[in-house]
Amino acid sequence: MRLSVARCGIRGSMLEQSDKFILVTGGAGYIGSHAAKALAARGFVPVTYDNLINGHRWAVQYGPFVEGDIGDRAKLLETIRRHKISAAIHFAAFAYVGESVRHPAKYFNNNVTKSLILLDAFVDSRVRHAVFSSSCATYGLPDCMPIAENAPQHPVNPYGETKLIFERALRWYASAYEFTFVALRYFNAAGADPDGKLGEVHSPETHLIPLALEAIDGRGPLEVYGGDYPTPDGTCVRDYIHVADLADAHVKALDYLQRGGASSALNLGTGTGHSVREVIGVAEEVTGRRVPHTIVSRRAGDPAILVADPSLAGKVLAWHPQYSDLGCIVRSAWKWRSEYLRKQAV
Repeated sequence: MRLSVARCGIRGSMLEQSDKFILVTGGAGYIGSHAAKALAARGFVPVTYDNLINGHRWAVQYGPFVEGDIGDRAKLLETIRRHKISAAIHFAAFAYVGESVRHPAKYFNNNVTKSLILLDAFVDSRVRHAVFSSSCATYGLPDCMPIAENAPQHPVNPYGETKLIFERALRWYASAYEFTFVALRYFNAAGADPDGKLGEVHSPETHLIPLALEAIDGRGPLEVYGGDYPTPDGTCVRDYIHVADLADAHVKALDYLQRGGASSALNLGTGTGHSVREVIGVAEEVTGRRVPHTIVSRRAGDPAILVADPSLAGKVLAWHPQYSDLGCIVRSAWKWRSEYLRKQAV
């Protein structure tokens, strides 16, 4: 099925907040940098804290930058004190599923051990609210679609396991200390800043949409993992959510906590799935060019369908995606990629 490339937009308003300075760990990365922009647009001051292992200095455009590791307790405490941090958004994590299987120690060290050092620094510094970048990977291979927040959480890889462990730590900290959190379980983040200022740059790249656009640019055919799934066209179906909508959800979650909201875990998705072949079709419509692709073997552990039930986020945060039509997603990603290649800005 082809989707029309609709004009897209987002509603938003400035938020009146007295607690302005927000620590954004991993704020030089893909989603973190978009969240920093959204925070600044709402009157907050994002303080990006990133070790630049996977992040990019050029992506820090909307507030102060501190180069540091979340395992560096002294630097964390000094940063929180110097910038009078009132709340935090935690993105700093390794996030390659395949790599997590090959190198679980790397993932447990950063996503759990170092993240607990960060959490202790929050408690010791009286940072009372945190928004956590979690993942639908905590659900593993669900039996029912769409996936609601009360679905069993049985991760099938170390990446998902580390996200679940930290979610559980947040719950215990919230019960023991004066601390509240929102864990946001993303589905498939995609797209780029509609203004063209930020976008997706990973090395290696593993996400479908940028890989499809790379194939258009002659980087070799896109590999489609499996063409015999029990889906309408035989390829995997996923729920794609625009990165600008994810960023908006983080700001709304922060506002919710600062207004006294209770700790929560919420799905971020659209409730609509798109197959790999659909994504290829929309990429061809947006660009006017063919996406060379080839069907290869399935990847172990890939479920046929992953689609969110995002209704709870709508109720709790009054959050509703505005950019996440698949055409809007692909068009923003293509605009970013075209400008990046032309200007060689990154």
